[in-house]
Amino acid sequence: MSLPMDTPPGIANALGYLQHYLQELTERQNASEHTINTTLVALTAQLQQITQLMTSSASASTVAPPPIPASPPPVRPPSPAPAAPSKQRVRPKLPSPPDFSSEQSSRQAFLNFCTLYLRLALEQFTCDEEKIFWTLAFFKDRRAVKWSKNLFRQKADTGIFPIQSWIDFKQQFWSQLFLVNAEADTINTLEGSSYYQGNWTVDEYLDSFLILASDAGYTDPRTLVVKFRRGLKLNVQSQIATMPFGQPANTGLEAWYAAARRIDQAQLANEVFQSTL
Repeated sequence: MSLPMDTPPGIANALGYLQHYLQELTERQNASEHTINTTLVALTAQLQQITQLMTSSASASTVAPPPIPASPPPVRPPSPAPAAPSKQRVRPKLPSPPDFSSEQSSRQAFLNFCTLYLRLALEQFTCDEEKIFWTLAFFKDRRAVKWSKNLFRQKADTGIFPIQSWIDFKQQFWSQLFLVNAEADTINTLEGSSYYQGNWTVDEYLDSFLILASDAGYTDPRTLVVKFRRGLKLNVQSQIATMPFGQPANTGLEAWYAAARRIDQAQLANEVFQSTL
């Protein structure tokens, strides 16, 4: 825009500045509109893309649902493992009892052995009659054989064995094979010298002496000490009688037993030592 010729210079300058400023504003407005239009175009394109994606998802959801998987086959419980075979109990091998002897101490030992064997080997016998027959098989003594034959003779006559239980057998065993005057015989033995220690150790002698004393019915401590002391070897009883300290009393039965054992063991140890020299 041109100005009149007579326009003062100050005004002309101001108008020029304003004209330049308006032109700059116009250019800025045009640039802003261009930026806005570009942004609107980009947003519109993004909106269209989002709309398409949502439409595709909706259409996909209307498709037939996926097939329901078939139910799994029923689970069979595992079959139980076969039971391990039970271990058979191993029992110690038992020796047979010795043949029956008519000696007083042997008879008691024989019956004790048979009773112990029958308890440990219980499964080998189905009834008491088998136990009795097994025991009779070891009867070799004349008096025992005679009693055994009589029992089997009664079975042959009546068809029934005369003794039906093991308890009855033990009672018959005592009444038939143990002497009626066994106590008197034992007392006579203790009054003689056949029960003396001899070549036995003190332990062996003591075992035999205790059985005899029990069978004889001796209970008086003084009497038992006298009998026990008399049966000891002379050197053993002399050492006990001459002990300077700790000598057992005449009624101290256990003290006599203990002292005799100590002296016997000391003598045996000394004999072993002497044999090595």
